[in-house]
Amino acid sequence: MAGGVSSHAIEAFQSHSYPNNFSYQQKLKKGLVRLVTKDFIGGNCLSRRDCSVIRSSASQTSVIDTLYSPSRGNTSERDTHKKSNEAALILIRHGESLWNEKNLFTGCVDVPLSKKGINEAIEAGKRISSIPVDLIFTSALIRAQMTAMLAMTHHRRRKVPIIMHNESEQAREWSQVFSEDTKKQSIPVIAAWQLNERMYGELQGLNKQETADRYGKEQVHEWRRSYDIPPPNGESLEMCAQRAVAYFRDQIEPQLLSGKNVMISAHGNSLRSIIMYLDKLTSQEVISLELSTGIPMLYIFKEGRFIRRGSPVGPAEAGVYAYTRGLALYKQRLDDMFQ
Repeated sequence: MAGGVSSHAIEAFQSHSYPNNFSYQQKLKKGLVRLVTKDFIGGNCLSRRDCSVIRSSASQTSVIDTLYSPSRGNTSERDTHKKSNEAALILIRHGESLWNEKNLFTGCVDVPLSKKGINEAIEAGKRISSIPVDLIFTSALIRAQMTAMLAMTHHRRRKVPIIMHNESEQAREWSQVFSEDTKKQSIPVIAAWQLNERMYGELQGLNKQETADRYGKEQVHEWRRSYDIPPPNGESLEMCAQRAVAYFRDQIEPQLLSGKNVMISAHGNSLRSIIMYLDKLTSQEVISLELSTGIPMLYIFKEGRFIRRGSPVGPAEAGVYAYTRGLALYKQRLDDMFQ
């Protein structure tokens, strides 16, 4: 079951299936959120991955067609991934939202990007414009989805991101794509509540400075930056990590192992949780990790390991694409196709 939800969405592209947006509390009651904190704290994350889930998902065939080079015969980008045994993972924190602009606690309140946030998303897209993207995961919140969509408008491959819908049987039927050629030029986008921002409870909608004046800077700092202390009726970073990392392990990591290049557009705390897993950070190290809005981070997944490559400087920065043979080859193919 663990890898089936996202895999089904990708493999049955026409059915547009993705994880239903149940509440976090409902998931906890049903026991579907895996408590993984002990698995990745203390540096044991690589040895404790659920290999059986990964092998099961990786063995299934995807309908996503990958890049074919017109100048190199029938060699596909997927074949290149198999030979190099690597995949790219791009992490992007959404651009500035309208509530970021107003200095309000946002959490799981669903607000759009500000003008600055729109520009940040576009700039993020320019930075990753020559890095392959086969599959996109976003949170269920509009600011993360806007960031992903705006970023992809500047990708040189010119594929169209399509959000998968599984709200009802009618939603699945009405959103089917019947052209195989169109599918080849599309990228599935899977929205998952597990990647949502940390739920800030009773702080949501409050002005951050006014809250600090009312409760004291130390108390607000403890709510925002401690690992296991939640704000009133909200989530701690530990609680956010439990759902975000479990989802990454069960739904996203199998796609990377199968050779898919993945982009995740999410939030400061859900991405901090995932980076904690990728970089094997301790609970003390992760609380000091800061992520800027709209700045992509690149990882290479190779031979079961995640290698951080930092943030691409821009589309003209040759060094970004020389990190691996696979990325360099992909950029060269784009140059051949669109010169």
